[in-house]
Amino acid sequence: MATLINKQVVLRDYVTGFANESDLVITSTNVDLRVQKGSMTALVKNLYLSCDPYMRNRMRKPDPLSPASAQSFTPGKPISGLGVSKVIDSGHPDYREGDLLWGAVGWEEYSVITPIPNLHFKIQHTNFPLSYYTGLLGMPGMTAYVGFYEICSPKKGETVFVSAASGAVGQLVGQFAKMMGCYVVGSAGSKEKVDLLKNKFGFDDAFNYKEEHNLIVALKRCFPQGIDIYFENVGGKMLDAVILNMRPHGRIAACGMISQYNLQNPEGVYGLSLITYKRIRIEGFNCFDYFHKYSEFLEFVVPLLSEGKITYVEDVADGLESAPAALVGLFHGKNVGKQLVAVSRDLE
Repeated sequence: MATLINKQVVLRDYVTGFANESDLVITSTNVDLRVQKGSMTALVKNLYLSCDPYMRNRMRKPDPLSPASAQSFTPGKPISGLGVSKVIDSGHPDYREGDLLWGAVGWEEYSVITPIPNLHFKIQHTNFPLSYYTGLLGMPGMTAYVGFYEICSPKKGETVFVSAASGAVGQLVGQFAKMMGCYVVGSAGSKEKVDLLKNKFGFDDAFNYKEEHNLIVALKRCFPQGIDIYFENVGGKMLDAVILNMRPHGRIAACGMISQYNLQNPEGVYGLSLITYKRIRIEGFNCFDYFHKYSEFLEFVVPLLSEGKITYVEDVADGLESAPAALVGLFHGKNVGKQLVAVSRDLE
């Protein structure tokens, strides 16, 4: 059987503290060009790989007391995530050679997958950039949609704050909120990102959290009457400052807490008693619980994209060799927009 050399991104060992590029190494192995007929598997060529903050938790040593590390990567093995792929050969009745899909794959040039409903999705709308299925039309888009509309229950005229607002999810939440007629403010970590929020994504205001000496004061300046909805991507000191500035009956959608993922001793949140007095609802969520609504999401977002009513910014790293730096860079705020890796732009 013919084989190909298959480059892979492998976890060297479990990571404590901040991840480094050296924690991920590029290795090579061989992959068969054919799968067994009737095997329910498919060989796919990976085109784009999605860099996502949750992947840092999977680099930890498994801890029975921590659900976040329940699906830890295995040292010495390729890491995995979400990606866009083309079917090279298939033993699965629902997938044929040439089909495009997005879903769970290894961080490698070629993967053998067992397609699972609500974890692998055929790509039907090929008139958009395929890379969008790592972001706007994939998991981050679903996350923004579910978190804002399902968890936050927004109403026209409400005030909305989005942290890490220029990232894969935040940039969409802000645009969804503006379409609802909300007043929207975002935080980011550079002047370039703040300008992007205000001038490209249409946020009403934005600030660079690194230049603010007091986050409580910064939020009070942006929201004199308080915050109705907080889309939480950061955690730590930002969450504390937000709780102090929330209005009664406010809602917080806890999407992620990227400021805490590399800390050995995560920061505490000290203003939690206020959620009782202010009747604030905080709800964590995982978009994987909502993938049965993916077709509903596409019906919502595809017309907006086609009509130019929504925009999306990507930060693309070229080549599998660039993947370690791209992923680690997320935790230092190096990306501007959705971070992804273009493994191959060749559809042949």
